[in-house]
Amino acid sequence: LRPFAMAEQKKLSEERIREIREQFDSFDQDRNGHITVGELSNVMKACGQDVPGYKLREMVESVDKDKNGTVEFSEFIQLYTQASNESTKDFRNAVEKRANVKKLTGTSASTAEGTTHSFSDGEYTAFVDWINTTLHKDDFLVKNNYLPVDHVPENHQLFERCDDGILLCKMINRSVKDTIDERAVNFKKLNLYRKHANQTLVLNSARAIGCNIINIGPGDLIEGRAHLVMGLLWQIIRIGLFAKITLKDCPGLPRLVQDGENVQDLLKLSPEELLLRWFNHHLEAAGVSRRVKNFTSDIKDSECYIILLKQIAPSKYMLTTDALKESDLSKRAELMLCDAEKMGCRQFVSAKDIVSGHPKLNMAFVANLFNTYPALEPIDVDEDIDVYVETREEKTFRNWMNSLGVDPIVNNLFNDLSDAIPLFQLFDKIKPGIVQWKRVNKPPFKQMGGKMKKIENCNYAVELGLQLKFSLVGVGGQDIHDGIKTLTLALIWQMMRAYTLTILTSLANSDKPISDKEIIEWVNNVLQGTEKTSKISSFKDPSISTSTAVIDLVDAIEPDSINYENVCLGVTEEAKLLNAKYAISMARKIGASVYALPEDLVEVKPKMVMTVFACLMAAAFDEERKVATDDDPAATVHEAQAKLEES
Repeated sequence: LRPFAMAEQKKLSEERIREIREQFDSFDQDRNGHITVGELSNVMKACGQDVPGYKLREMVESVDKDKNGTVEFSEFIQLYTQASNESTKDFRNAVEKRANVKKLTGTSASTAEGTTHSFSDGEYTAFVDWINTTLHKDDFLVKNNYLPVDHVPENHQLFERCDDGILLCKMINRSVKDTIDERAVNFKKLNLYRKHANQTLVLNSARAIGCNIINIGPGDLIEGRAHLVMGLLWQIIRIGLFAKITLKDCPGLPRLVQDGENVQDLLKLSPEELLLRWFNHHLEAAGVSRRVKNFTSDIKDSECYIILLKQIAPSKYMLTTDALKESDLSKRAELMLCDAEKMGCRQFVSAKDIVSGHPKLNMAFVANLFNTYPALEPIDVDEDIDVYVETREEKTFRNWMNSLGVDPIVNNLFNDLSDAIPLFQLFDKIKPGIVQWKRVNKPPFKQMGGKMKKIENCNYAVELGLQLKFSLVGVGGQDIHDGIKTLTLALIWQMMRAYTLTILTSLANSDKPISDKEIIEWVNNVLQGTEKTSKISSFKDPSISTSTAVIDLVDAIEPDSINYENVCLGVTEEAKLLNAKYAISMARKIGASVYALPEDLVEVKPKMVMTVFACLMAAAFDEERKVATDDDPAATVHEAQAKLEES
């Protein structure tokens, strides 16, 4: 330590220094003695705050006395020994936030050794309350004592109730209806094997709706690893809250269009931005000058909340703004929440969460208000304007991207790829090392010249596609930047296909990419070898519409996994859809990372059909695929088969 720092330490007791060292170590996640911008970002996200990169750099620079780009313990300790000043205020606030969350160390094989994960008591209480509120009419959960879940964080009851996967399956369906066919869920005889199958279904279904589950395994959920369960639950809840912020679900959304915009411009905004736009629309309608720009500092005094509730609440609730007379912010927040309770919307936040400005929970609170009381009268949209409505295929592609952890999250498939940053992250997963990151222009992009930097990125993305032998005739970087649908989709489909085949090729120990013909041959050989009568001639085979081939293949890969009483023999559209739903869920249950939807099978969409069979082939080839047995919750396929033969 430098002499000055040593002198500073002398002002502190040994116990206090030890406490500060613990705080420092909670930021210094790789234990190399330095806090980097990346580590600060991880901690802030764990505290529920997504801070822009430039702001994180400013925070580090405010404490970084030797200007080496990182914060050492000698610099960190000065936060506690020197008088507070404006320049270090944000970093101090980060330290205080970190002190108020639970610390848990990841120990599963799928998490980095020694990584610290966190969640607050407020988040635990909020998630439990949301689960109890949204699922309270589910007879199975109530009768079998899954609900209500205890709100007390110290009891950790939520993690116990999630260990068999049933509650998580219900939550996924609550967020995105019919994602999981409950006929595929194990409700009885819940030994370790059947729990593991349920959790595999949970994770592959969560992946299909866009959750990033890269560091989560079925065993983590069975064992109730708190930070991983909480992380998964938040993603599921968030997706459900944002699902209704659409023109279809809220015809009055065009009322949020501002001068110089059209509806198309409005729909390019992220869900968070749309919620802020909606919030401010009602503040303006109420005739007040205040506006909110975030879900943290701008709502801490509850003033804007009180005005918003008065503005959107039906007259029968007779809300007033009398709470503004209360000077104590905590008491004012509680009064506001009493009004929210009258409206049936007292979810996600406590008075403490409001006053402390918890961004994640306050955003969820506002999203629930929007979904319940949008207070936007429907408006006719100019028919001459081509309003973007996301197709099923586009949503599948977007969910695939987000499930692989692209950062930032892709909300609009065409607008959010204009700088190609998510594409580079995906290329790096398709073929690790292919991206020369020195060639990538990184955000933030300046107003002057920023567009050209983005187009340069898009040109490089097309170049990478050509390196992987994609067919990109007529596709240029300008097209990707401008969001030309057909050309952008052509690139994305080939990326998804390449990613799927890369995994399959690796598991099959092949020295060359697996072809469509080889997949079809494998499918038919497996079906024939297990005496199934179904077969396919191509990915366009009309017989695929009944899903029988998929169902039989699942049963061939994992014998006796299919309950054929659930399979419809008819060929009506209703029967086909029921079969497809069961087929997709069962495929996910045995370990296939299927992103396709049931409708893709019924309509025999060749691209998506190909991914279904390729993912099932990959699952079959995965010798490390976990198929838990009664005495081993994480046995591999070979281990389970060997034990079965012994018995």
